[in-house]
Amino acid sequence: MKIITGFFRVFVGCLFIFSGFIKANDTLGFSYKLVEYFEIFAKNIHFFEYFIPITTPLAIFLVVFEIALGFALLMGARTKLTLWLLFLLIVFFTFLTFYSAYFDKVRECGCFGDFWHLTPWQSFTKDLVLLVSVIILFIGQKYINPLFGKKMENGLLIFFVLLSTAFPLYTYNYLPILDFRAYAIGKNIPAQTKGVPDEVKFYYTLKDKKTGASKEFDAWPADWDKQYDYLSSRQEVTKKGIDPKIKDFSIAKPEGGDYTQDIIENPNYNFLLICYDLSLANKEVFGKINDFVALCKQENITFAILTSSSKETIDKFKEETKVTADFYNTDGTVLKTMIRSNPGLMLLKGGTVIDMWHYHRFPSYNDVKQKDFK
Repeated sequence: MKIITGFFRVFVGCLFIFSGFIKANDTLGFSYKLVEYFEIFAKNIHFFEYFIPITTPLAIFLVVFEIALGFALLMGARTKLTLWLLFLLIVFFTFLTFYSAYFDKVRECGCFGDFWHLTPWQSFTKDLVLLVSVIILFIGQKYINPLFGKKMENGLLIFFVLLSTAFPLYTYNYLPILDFRAYAIGKNIPAQTKGVPDEVKFYYTLKDKKTGASKEFDAWPADWDKQYDYLSSRQEVTKKGIDPKIKDFSIAKPEGGDYTQDIIENPNYNFLLICYDLSLANKEVFGKINDFVALCKQENITFAILTSSSKETIDKFKEETKVTADFYNTDGTVLKTMIRSNPGLMLLKGGTVIDMWHYHRFPSYNDVKQKDFK
C-alpha cells in the first residue's frame, strides 16, 4: 500500500500542477471556458448567474488553488486538509464535465487549455480517475509523510502560492507565454482554415441481368451495364481526415461584403486590431492607436479593426475615440481566440502571424518597423 500511495501521490500532485500551469498560462482563455459552463448551468440553476461577472478572478483563484494543492500533496504538507480540498475540487470539476458531456453542451472542457483538447466524456473519465486516485490517497494517507519541517514547509507553501499567483496575473496582463492556439506567432491563418478530407472507398451493389443475383463491387466492372443493373452504392471512410484548426473565420464590412481573402491573404505587412466587444474594450490606449493608424496611412500599410459589435456600437465608439481606421465584423468567439486582449494588435504578412501585442504593451510604429519589418 505504501508504494501504491506513493505512486498516486506523485501522479495526482504532478497532474494538478501541470493542469494548473497550462490554465495559468492562458488565464483569460480559461475564464472564457468558465463563462460557457456558468451560462449553461444558469438556465436551470440561477445561482450560477452570480459567477459570470467574476469569472476572471475566479479563474485565477482556481489555477492558484490547483497548483498550490499539487505542491502541497508532493511535499506532504497538511495531508488531511490537502486531501479534502483536492477531493472537493475534483468533485466540482467532475460535476461540470459530467453535465457538459451528458447534455452535450460544452464540446471541449478546457482542462488543459489549447495544449491538449479533451472531449467532455474524455474529461469526465479523467476526473473519475482522479477521484478514485484521491480516494486511494485517503486510504493510504498514513504513508504520506512530510518532506520538510514546519518552517521550511510553510515557507515553500507561501513561495509556491505567490509564484502561482504571479504567473496567471502576468499572462492575463501580457498574453500567454506559451501559445498553443492556431493564431500563434508563426502560424499561417489561411493554412489553418484548411483541413484534410476523409479518404473514402465506394462500393456498388449490382444485379445480374440473367440470374437476378445481386453482388457488391468495390470498383465498376468493365462494361458493367451489359451484364448488370445498378441497385445502390455506399461509401466507407478508410482514413479519417483532419478537421481545420480554424473554423467559421470570415471578415465582413458592417454594411455587407466579404473581405476575408483581401485582408488575411494580403501579401504585404498589415495590422489587425482585435476588439471582440467594443463596449468592454480599453479606451485609454486609443490615443496611441490613433497615432499608430496615422503612421500606417502615411506608408500605405493596411490597418483594420475587427469586432463583433454592431454598426451602431461601432459608430458610437468611433465618435468617442476619434479612431479613423476601417472597422470589420468577425465572430466574437473567433476574435477572443485570436488574441487574449481587448484590444490586441496583430501583425500579419501573407496571412502569417508575425507578431502580436497586448494593449498593456502597445508598441510604437517605429519600434515595430525596426523589429518586424524585413
